[in-house]
Amino acid sequence: AAFGLYFPRKEYSENVYIDQPAGTPLLRIHALRDSHGEVAHFHLCQNLIISRARSLENHWFQIREKTGLLCLSKSLDREDFNMLSVGNWMPLSKVMLYVFLSSHPFQEKECDSATRTTVFLSLINATAPACSSLTARQLCFTEMDLSFHIKENKPPGTFHQLQLPSVHHLCQNLSISYKLLAAEGMPFRYNENTTGVSVTQRLDREERERYELIAKCTVREGSREMQVEVPFLVNVLDEDDSPPFLPNGTDTADAVVEFNRKEGTVLATLTVYDADTTPIYPLESSRKKYTGTIVTDDPWISETFRVEHVFDEIHFSPNGSQVRGTQHEY
Repeated sequence: AAFGLYFPRKEYSENVYIDQPAGTPLLRIHALRDSHGEVAHFHLCQNLIISRARSLENHWFQIREKTGLLCLSKSLDREDFNMLSVGNWMPLSKVMLYVFLSSHPFQEKECDSATRTTVFLSLINATAPACSSLTARQLCFTEMDLSFHIKENKPPGTFHQLQLPSVHHLCQNLSISYKLLAAEGMPFRYNENTTGVSVTQRLDREERERYELIAKCTVREGSREMQVEVPFLVNVLDEDDSPPFLPNGTDTADAVVEFNRKEGTVLATLTVYDADTTPIYPLESSRKKYTGTIVTDDPWISETFRVEHVFDEIHFSPNGSQVRGTQHEY
């Protein structure tokens, strides 16, 4: 079944400073496609959520519908800051926004049903720091870890931009460049012109469940050069797309029954492997996935014998990388 477009991250975060001018780009959000031909439309719905009890109408932030670029729509002055912070004495206040995603232009009523991700904005009670006072780490990467979820069997596409829109906007006299360090043959590509990272082919979780890359950033200021590296992780999300298989190809087991066996005696076992992800919780849903049956017309056999089903997580190692699966024992 097609689930439509999806976000490669559950949440995003960024800092907002007092008096940053309207139009300042803050953060770039990406979407990946479920099927070819889908076009992403981004939309901010609802209010700014300030705390569990409070929310306010959003006047300060807007998202570009086609590109997913989140910008300031008005400068945040001290009065705004006091209104948005839960107490004037706090140096930092967090507000929350939901970004919604649709494969066609938005109508307001869709806000509840659509796919969404959460953006946490830290409002900082100070003006934006001078570029010269920022460390290479702050110039290159946000505090978010670079960790993404990509569904298996889906079309390729761009899922992250390494360059920080706010820093790029602010620090134009600095040269900041990136590289993506990956082992040979990994299905990811870095585009130097856009600083976008894309997955280049459909992924198969049963082949590999996790990719570990490194994002490397070089900051040049005159003759000074600083470098910083951070982990860049991609987890592959499972689709139930692999049929179960029998380790030695046999799907029946013969049982020889002797007299005076105690109740609970195991007479025969049959093992089935499923390379799709681990046992699902609640466990009942894993149990319902496969059932074991005694094929007989004899009511005495049906009353006297039963099939028990236990299952455990196991690891397969295709191509030397560990992939989780399930072993069912009947």
